Amino acid sequence: MKFSADPSLVEDIARQAPKAREGHYDELRGHSNALLPHWQLFFQELGPSGLSDLDQRTLELNRQVRDNGITYNVYADEFGPQRPWSVDLFPLIITPKSWQEIQSGILQRAKLLESIIKDVYGPQNLLKENLVPPALVYGHPGYLRSMYGANFDSRKHLHIIAFDLARTPEGKWSVLSQRTQAPSGLGYLLENRNLIARQFPKAYERMNIAPLASTYRDLIDALKQESPAGTNAHIALLTPGPYNETYFEHAYLARYLGLTLVEGGDLTVRDQRLYLKTVRGLAPVDILLKRVDDEFLDPLELRTDSTLGVPGLLQVIRAGNVVMANAPGSAFLESPALLGFLPGISERLLGEKIQLPAMDTWWCGERAALDSAIPNLRNSAIKPTYPNGDGHQTYESTLGLDLSQAHLDEWVGKITRQPDEHTVQTYIPLAKMPTWLNALNVNDPSLIEPRSYMLRVFALSDESGGWQVLPGGLARIASDDSGIASMQRGGSSADVWVQGNTTEPLLETHPHQEANKDHILRKRIVTSRAAENLYWFGRYTERSENILRLAKLYLENINSEYTPSHSLWVWLEHLCNQYGLVPEGVPSNFSQGDTRHRVFERTLINSLSMTENVTSVGFNLNAMKRTASTVRERLSIEQWSTINHCIEEFQQDCHKAIFNNDFSSTLAIDALKRASISLAAITGAQTDRMTRDDGWQLLSIGRHIERLSFLTTVLDSAIRMGLLYNPNTDSSGYTALLNLFDSTITFQAQHQQSREIAPLVSLLVLDDENPRSLAWVTKALRARLSKLAGTQRNNPDELTRSVSNPQEYDLYNLSCTDAFGNFMNLTNCLSAVSQSAWHVSDEISARYFNLIHKSDYSVQL
Repeated sequence: MKFSADPSLVEDIARQAPKAREGHYDELRGHSNALLPHWQLFFQELGPSGLSDLDQRTLELNRQVRDNGITYNVYADEFGPQRPWSVDLFPLIITPKSWQEIQSGILQRAKLLESIIKDVYGPQNLLKENLVPPALVYGHPGYLRSMYGANFDSRKHLHIIAFDLARTPEGKWSVLSQRTQAPSGLGYLLENRNLIARQFPKAYERMNIAPLASTYRDLIDALKQESPAGTNAHIALLTPGPYNETYFEHAYLARYLGLTLVEGGDLTVRDQRLYLKTVRGLAPVDILLKRVDDEFLDPLELRTDSTLGVPGLLQVIRAGNVVMANAPGSAFLESPALLGFLPGISERLLGEKIQLPAMDTWWCGERAALDSAIPNLRNSAIKPTYPNGDGHQTYESTLGLDLSQAHLDEWVGKITRQPDEHTVQTYIPLAKMPTWLNALNVNDPSLIEPRSYMLRVFALSDESGGWQVLPGGLARIASDDSGIASMQRGGSSADVWVQGNTTEPLLETHPHQEANKDHILRKRIVTSRAAENLYWFGRYTERSENILRLAKLYLENINSEYTPSHSLWVWLEHLCNQYGLVPEGVPSNFSQGDTRHRVFERTLINSLSMTENVTSVGFNLNAMKRTASTVRERLSIEQWSTINHCIEEFQQDCHKAIFNNDFSSTLAIDALKRASISLAAITGAQTDRMTRDDGWQLLSIGRHIERLSFLTTVLDSAIRMGLLYNPNTDSSGYTALLNLFDSTITFQAQHQQSREIAPLVSLLVLDDENPRSLAWVTKALRARLSKLAGTQRNNPDELTRSVSNPQEYDLYNLSCTDAFGNFMNLTNCLSAVSQSAWHVSDEISARYFNLIHKSDYSVQL
């Protein structure tokens, strides 16, 4: 089906886009047959090509999702594939009138929920007056008795609240649920906005869509205002870690808002204060945004098996020494049963009727509600009153419409036997919004399909102590006709555009703030965990480069027109075994006699992209990615994208090389060359796109230690295996060494075709201008260590001094052999340099990661 960009485009869409089924509100048409005015404007701004280029825009959108590394993993797995975030091409467009209905209702509900939680953990008038059944508070696992009476003074319990809304068939909005513990979506909706606004820039500008950024800034300012530290408050975002399904969002928000991304192990409690473990000591944390459910926050008082929280954290909160968003203990507010009691509570606490209604909800723990719910079960949703916990049932929400009469009778029995465990909520068919289908799907004649959706909007704290509603949201689109819009069930998402009231462009406004003379310029804090991962990020990057070069050298030599010498062959296979390019026990090519079989070579090619049983290139590339993923908030989008592209392309290229058991050396070499180019981009980003803080110093130190280890091992093994015994007669080993040191061009420029030992030693060991020489690497390593320790080069600390300097050795002595023809001085030099590198590695781990040398860990001022 083709569309042209003529004046009848809107009419064409109205005729050919299917209507929503009866009983569902149609976002595209409302209650008429024609497209609503805002959708007409949207389609008119598509440009001359109309709908004909939307497939290309979809492909571009998916590419951006992959490049930006946007993921949502239902079951995150350390070694499993990550699921790309799913976002539809069309936004959900909300008119000013409709948004006003949402905004006023959400502001009231946010104020109401804050009043409820203050009362429940304070005077408890609602319980005394029977406006809330005690079972929904005291019986809920999310009510934390240990937080009763906690010191909050004028601070809020809640700062971020999410509300899930549905539009009724009449076009009115209704609340389905609310999330207060650790609501997700703030990062995803912001990324959705960046993606979709880029696809439809003219429509976005013409339709006067409300911007989002100022609302996020207001939230941060509001949190700082509650903290005694004020504008200098240190804010951290607590995440469960990189294997959480929404970790991308945690890293994205930390980077966007300028927060320190931390895990529970990064934090510690001292004297009822919360501190962050950094490479410089303990840094106080004044504000904590949490993305961890309450029960995991403190293993001393909550779940004892939790490794995600911080022992003693609840005591810090009770003492009023940290602002937490949101404060623990709000989970009882998420119970669907509470929705039925909010109208009465609103009149008692606010003196106002509820503006934005919820669906009719019955908590079956009350006899009258049970009697009303049972007859309506067929047209309702059955939901658990409490989350999974000791003494409570857990089950998936169930729609009565999907049940046979027999199953419906079973549910009646369950509810009657344990009424308080069940909440019944009237079900309405979800409204449907237009979604774009890939035109290449020839089995479906329609390109625009209406699909059910649910809208999540957010209420955020503002500086005045009140609330603001983020002018947008996250639309979750159902993947089928089940009526359930859930990302965990394979659903998609959509950006949410809120139109302004005028045709003038909406500009972001933010109150002018006077410069704070007391503002402290903070260096970026580096946690011990982040430091360790950056260190290993550097090591795995360098290691990948080194063994990639080794694998390429082996394949190029084995397939050269010149037959490799025996010593070179043995040496290369020894290195391939030592660095895990092939599993143990694979017979040598040279020892087989008939080299046509080349088992060693074929095994190496087959193992290049493997991640198990070998530590080949694929293993180290994936290890590099895993360490990088734990510090994603510190990496640019381009840097992360390059890492992903490198691994994906390498796996594809290696698959081609072994396709049909061909084991093509030519294709394998091509794969290694392409990966080498990508690695050059990755190392370039590490060098030029990262600030020189403590984390970068450790990343660089890791690379230099890994380089020292590899180069000294390579040169030492070459000497011990006689590769340099007579280079003028057999120069293949000489040439191979220059290749592994990545110094061939430099050597030829300085020494032309010389094959003497002294020039080789001079360039590879003593030349402090060659970044691949031992002297240059040790010099750079000492500089990094000195910078990390905060000492001067003329007064280095003990760790800096421990790095052995090859330039302490004389070139003549290093180039001479003893009476037995051995380069003993050179091997002794290599041994000293190698041992000092490993000593530094151990000391770095003890000093900055394991904190063995900091039992009296100091507080950073």
